[in-house]
Amino acid sequence: MFAEAFQLWGSPVTWLELVAVALSLAMVGCNIREIHWGWPLAIASSLLYCALFWRSKLYGDASLQVFFVVVASRGWFQWLRGRRADGSQLHVARLSPRGLAAMLAACAVLWPATGLFLLKFTDSDVPWWDAFPTSVSLVGQYLLGRKYVENWGLWIAVNAVSVALFAFKALWLTAGLYLLFIALSVAGWRVWQARVQPA
Repeated sequence: MFAEAFQLWGSPVTWLELVAVALSLAMVGCNIREIHWGWPLAIASSLLYCALFWRSKLYGDASLQVFFVVVASRGWFQWLRGRRADGSQLHVARLSPRGLAAMLAACAVLWPATGLFLLKFTDSDVPWWDAFPTSVSLVGQYLLGRKYVENWGLWIAVNAVSVALFAFKALWLTAGLYLLFIALSVAGWRVWQARVQPA
């Protein structure tokens, strides 16, 4: 799978990256439409990206993919059988002010903690930049699994930083994918805003 499929701006694009990009696009399309099959696509693409990112010394992003595999299994269950605290079926909702504060606090704590870990325990050459999408994605994935519309705002931030990170690593196809993810996240936000029901 690490065999070269083609060259893009002087850098090789592997078959693994090509397949991971295709699965990721299908996954986001399913997420926007609230189709639960996006979760198994997330599992498959995350496994492929784990291998790709590890090879590129993006250890935070590689580890994040392992987390995504685990969380995607739970997310799939949540979307099929999940319930709100009041027992109602899981539906698209907005975070309460308290939930929004908790989201921001979680991001503010996880980013420096992840960055310090990568700085001290890996040979990453971009520990802080790798830490941002890693840590904020953890929060975004939780919110996506619980169908909170604010997940899309976090994905916009994650994807914007990831474009620069993957371009720096010459993962051009993946950088292009994350650029497209920004637009898809904006579209997802708009679609879910129209579906919002009270929390």
